[in-house]
Amino acid sequence: MNLSTKKLTGITRIPELDTPSAPTLARLTYERLRADVLAGHWPPGRKLLMHELRERYQVGASPLREALNRLASEDWVVHNDQRGFMVAPVTQAQLDDLVNTRIAIESLAISQAFERRIPAWEEQLVLAFHRLSRTPRSTTPDSYNENPEWELQHREFHRALLAGCGSELLLNFSSQLYDQAYRFRQLAARTAYKQRNELDEHRAIFDAVMNERLNDAHALLAEHYRRTARVVELGTPGL
Repeated sequence: MNLSTKKLTGITRIPELDTPSAPTLARLTYERLRADVLAGHWPPGRKLLMHELRERYQVGASPLREALNRLASEDWVVHNDQRGFMVAPVTQAQLDDLVNTRIAIESLAISQAFERRIPAWEEQLVLAFHRLSRTPRSTTPDSYNENPEWELQHREFHRALLAGCGSELLLNFSSQLYDQAYRFRQLAARTAYKQRNELDEHRAIFDAVMNERLNDAHALLAEHYRRTARVVELGTPGL
């Protein structure tokens, strides 16, 4: 049978291959599950039980397994034939490696941006910092409750910081590292909320770049990432 429309008993029918509902459902499930893993709803080391996943995402086993297998291929979850799926654990060694790699890659990108230094890069960075500075870190003033808009503006600021390098490879790799760091930052935010002024840290990096102080920009960015790493409590259960 080809993909053309078939007429059976006078009824025009469209082959199932023309309806993308199953792959669309699997993709949406993957995106929601991935977001929950990164945000810490499913913490590192947590076993992912199918009945809990079905209840949260309101989907059947097939799209869930497809989503979990994709996440396993990306190392966000771990699959064991005997024990099923669990969120990939994190270790101090992984955090140290991630921080050092981000510092190296992003310092290179900033150096290249300084060499090219075009007005469009500065304008993009000014706008990104302005938007970040006007967005509250938490949706509640007295305790940490993630503000999705802040997270969006934070990502845009760090993207704008590196955008002047002109290298899509560097920017794409940096984006992947940002996603990996997000899980750790969520842990740090809960620990250090109101004990740390992240806006001042971002402002210092921004000022160094705008005033063409490359060495200061490198040092401030490195300290920004290392400070996050220091407040993550990797001794807590599941880490």
